[in-house]
Amino acid sequence: MTAMTPCLDRPGLLPRLSSHHQSRERLIEPLLASTARVKLLCAPAGSGKSALLIECLLQAPEQCRVCWLPLAGEPMEAAGFRQRLAHALGLAAADESALLASLAQWQTPTWLCLDDYCRTPNPELDLLLDRLLAISSPMITWWLSGRRRPQCNWPRLLLADELYDCERATLAFTQTEIARLLHHLEPEQAAKRAGRIIELSGGWCAGVRIALLQKCDWSRNESLHGRPDTLHDYLEHELFGMLTPELAEAWRVLAHLQRFNARLCDHLFGAGEGAQCLSTLQALGCFIEPWQDSTDWLQIFTPLTQLMREEQWPEGRSWHRRACQWFAAELDWKAAFEQALLAEEFEVAVSLLQHFSFEHLFEEQTVVLLLRLHEQKGDELMLGSPQLVGLITAALLFAGRFEQAGECIGHLSRFAPQPSAFHQRQLMARWQAMQGWLLHLQGRMEPSRAHLLEALDELDPSLWTARLMCLSALTQQALLRGELDVAQATNREALCLARAQGSLVFEGLLELDHAQLLEQRGASGRAETLLANMHGLLVQQQPLAQPLLGRIALQRGRLSLCQGRETQAAAYFESGLQICLRSQDKRVLYGFLGLAQLAANRQDYAQAFVLLRDAERLMQQRRIPDTVYRSVLLQYSCHFWLQQGRPDLAHEALTRVLRHYHGVHARQAPPATLELIPGLEYLLVLTEVYRGQAPNPLVQLEAQLHWARQRGMAGLQAQLHLALAEVAWLTGDTPAAREAMQEGLALVERCNLQQALRDLQLRQPRLPEAIGRTESGNPTEPLASVQNRLSQREIEVLELVALGNSNQQIADQLFISLHTVKTHARRINGKLGVERRTQAVAKAKVLGIVI
Repeated sequence: MTAMTPCLDRPGLLPRLSSHHQSRERLIEPLLASTARVKLLCAPAGSGKSALLIECLLQAPEQCRVCWLPLAGEPMEAAGFRQRLAHALGLAAADESALLASLAQWQTPTWLCLDDYCRTPNPELDLLLDRLLAISSPMITWWLSGRRRPQCNWPRLLLADELYDCERATLAFTQTEIARLLHHLEPEQAAKRAGRIIELSGGWCAGVRIALLQKCDWSRNESLHGRPDTLHDYLEHELFGMLTPELAEAWRVLAHLQRFNARLCDHLFGAGEGAQCLSTLQALGCFIEPWQDSTDWLQIFTPLTQLMREEQWPEGRSWHRRACQWFAAELDWKAAFEQALLAEEFEVAVSLLQHFSFEHLFEEQTVVLLLRLHEQKGDELMLGSPQLVGLITAALLFAGRFEQAGECIGHLSRFAPQPSAFHQRQLMARWQAMQGWLLHLQGRMEPSRAHLLEALDELDPSLWTARLMCLSALTQQALLRGELDVAQATNREALCLARAQGSLVFEGLLELDHAQLLEQRGASGRAETLLANMHGLLVQQQPLAQPLLGRIALQRGRLSLCQGRETQAAAYFESGLQICLRSQDKRVLYGFLGLAQLAANRQDYAQAFVLLRDAERLMQQRRIPDTVYRSVLLQYSCHFWLQQGRPDLAHEALTRVLRHYHGVHARQAPPATLELIPGLEYLLVLTEVYRGQAPNPLVQLEAQLHWARQRGMAGLQAQLHLALAEVAWLTGDTPAAREAMQEGLALVERCNLQQALRDLQLRQPRLPEAIGRTESGNPTEPLASVQNRLSQREIEVLELVALGNSNQQIADQLFISLHTVKTHARRINGKLGVERRTQAVAKAKVLGIVI
């Protein structure tokens, strides 16, 4: 980037580059390689346009003449521009005809750079530039930079392959480039701070430079304390200094809106005048960009809106009130509701909620806004309607505020009795559905199940959203009990209902349950494909269901981690973590846990425990009950303690936490942690073995393995086989250890469960090698040799054949054609050396391919 102060025009020389300049070959190479006659860089102030041009010009061929013409964005008449251009090229005549003739006959290879073209619209000047570009000799390459896009015939140049139009988004710094600027830090710390700078600056060059000048204060703080004066002063000079008071006020108003368009501007600033005002701000390059790739909606560059919203704005309420009126007239209830809250018109906000559905909860910030309104006007909300009570309850449950949700559910009694017996039954069914979900999330499965089943018997088809949530909770409970067939049937019923209603949001929620089912059965690849397809559908829908996308990202992170794809897992966990933080989702916990597991895989236990502590602190700050997070945090801690050789700590924690899941008043595990209880139980056996206090550890693990095998839980089986191998080895039973290891490795290979093997290697690095050989020293032949010859899709087909499905049923479940199923079946028979499907299933069971 260039120095922050303007450089003087030095004849024959180019301006200097900052001592902190970061060369970016990814931008320079395409510009230099392009054969286009005109190379255009149009972007707002501080985007690094001049620095990029200077770097390119410094690499001009030796025989090429370079002419640098700094225009400083100043207003200019056509005659003055002709004079400056003629002087730069060494021409005697500056009238238009002579200038055009000279440029048309130019013979010397020349790079002509117009830096920071006139910022204020000037049709006469733009038309002159257009004529110059059209007629000039191919020997002249034009390099143009500016905040405003001149009104030239760009389509003609583009179609003739004579224009290189640099996308403004590419000028932003990447996290890797910022990390290189933080060379004084350790690589991992530099990457972390670079990520924070990206988050707050959007990669905007001036913003990055300001962050560095402030010694990375942006990277160290979760929020800026006080106004960053350098940034504010920069905007005063580069933005507000060139705007009239009216335009400056309009820009500040727009900066406080999440999105806007020309029609909204007309409503705010006057019919006709508002649209013209917006057009002028866009033409001046005032950091206005598309909102979420929309062709109609716009927004102010996000880092600048954050700055504006931190300032005092007494007159803001009236502007937000007017925006609320416009959005309500447009039937955009979510935006109207947000503007009503900002205007502190709480009664209006409450009245607008009658237009909300449960799907609105999965639009970005809806839950946050509902929680804010509940804190401000909780009592008034409860007087609205059963639908309104249900909406607020759902938001509270989503955020993990179970105590407040219980109080909210209790307010349904205010609406009894209803006018008729039918409506009274529906009110009761609503109560049972919400109470069932609350008990489900609190871990009280039996009373929850009773409420949910009774609600399903009574709920009218018109209350299909409540039916879907009941079915989802019952699916999760079946998964927690290990009843995978029941879970599949219930999930399928729910998916059919969601699709019949055309609800992509609810379909996505239910596919998360489906993905958990597939993961339990060892089909992580299918689960990943399922979620990838759902993500692709959701991102095409507006408005984006951001909270749901966050949950999908976290689940894909877990699947990637299980399969050993740590780089992808880290990206998913980071993305899901940030989305869940913004949307107040209690499942943000699993972003921290995933990143902690990745740190432990690198044996960076200090960072792993920091992440666990951060997760616990956040849960406590958000008043989330410890039943949601305490046990799973301790489970991860115990994994890490065992890897560190600290079984005493792990034993104490496991003994304490398992009390909650055993006995008469036992709780169920949280819905997102299906293997929590069996995982804690086998970890307890391991700790007792390490402490020399284990009574019959192999018997205990065999019993757990039998339980998992009966239920077809392939992932848990792999973990238990490896735990058996570890315990047998530690207790001196090498043959049993070798057998268990072979069976565990077969499952790891077949289901691609690399993380299970990684956990074992972190506890006992030498164990796999030590027991993976026969007494003669030759490697044993793994039982997975046949499995490895089968593709993942062939194994999936074989598993469905073993369950008794016909070819057509298999085609329907895997979304493939009947012909493809038959092809897979022929290949399976050939690889297994059999002729019929019954023989294939029998041999697969002997080999352990299917359970």
